[in-house]
Amino acid sequence: MSIRRSSGLVGALALALALTGCGASSDAGTEAAAKDGAATDATRVFTADNGDITIPADPQRVVATGYAVPALIEADAPLVGISSWQRGEPMMSEEDLATYKELAKVAGEQAAETNYEAVAEVEPDLIVIGVPAPVLGDIDVERLESIAPVVAIGPTVPSAWRDLSRRQADAAGALERFDAAQAEYEGKAAELAAKYEDVLPQLKMGHVGAYGEAAKGTFQREFSGSWGTNIAEDVGAAYYGEVKEPGPGSSAVSEYPSIEELPASLGEADAITYTVNADGSVPEAVQYVLDSPLWKNLPAVKAGLTFPLRYTEAATYGQGMTTLDAIDTAFAPLLDR
Repeated sequence: MSIRRSSGLVGALALALALTGCGASSDAGTEAAAKDGAATDATRVFTADNGDITIPADPQRVVATGYAVPALIEADAPLVGISSWQRGEPMMSEEDLATYKELAKVAGEQAAETNYEAVAEVEPDLIVIGVPAPVLGDIDVERLESIAPVVAIGPTVPSAWRDLSRRQADAAGALERFDAAQAEYEGKAAELAAKYEDVLPQLKMGHVGAYGEAAKGTFQREFSGSWGTNIAEDVGAAYYGEVKEPGPGSSAVSEYPSIEELPASLGEADAITYTVNADGSVPEAVQYVLDSPLWKNLPAVKAGLTFPLRYTEAATYGQGMTTLDAIDTAFAPLLDR
């Protein structure tokens, strides 16, 4: 990213020198400078959550918030400011984590923690907001629009990160590296699907997520397309069932039954995956399920077919590579059965 921004500075210096040179003999240079200016000023219309927005055709100074942060760091977009994104740090590569730490933080973890003065200070020519549509109301979009064009591209159902991250990279003019990361991910997923094709697709699977509330006596059951399931599905895992009363976003692919409903919810599962933290420790909401006598009596548990999954909240292809490695580790015992 620094190379791209440095190139922009070099180009600006060259243009300044050309404009201050001898005018009589520099018609060709003036024409070239005019072309450079036209290229810099070129725009296009981009369809975002907040409408059809006119943005730079080749952005040079981008601010990213929310889910756009890891996506645009990985895509090597010309970032000058980002929001804090601590939840994604465990899934970042060393290089991306270093970039993340170096970039100016112009917003906190929550959308309402946007620092508009800090955004203005980094002088962006494009702002990419990656928060869910309902949360967009916590941001003064008009104030941001007075600084630079704003495109809102926020998450919907968890599995939609593939399309959303691509649109974020597209807006920032950073598709080349994005496409390379996508190809690498898809290649690895295909390899793992082939590795487990004789054992994994035949299993009727369920997943216990990390967002149940033990204090309320509930657990999270995740279905196809949810955080804990969507990448495992890329390697052949088949999750059964559906949400009884689907709602918007992640509530379309996960629900929160009472612990007493555990046998009814997961009793048909041949195998069960469950979310664990990046370090392998078990979240409190999941431990609540594992400690239940109802859990111990499930057929999948009695058969020894339970699998902890790390990095289930991956929302980029780079993060997804880490998740694929974790899935391979978790499912490896299946090949010995």
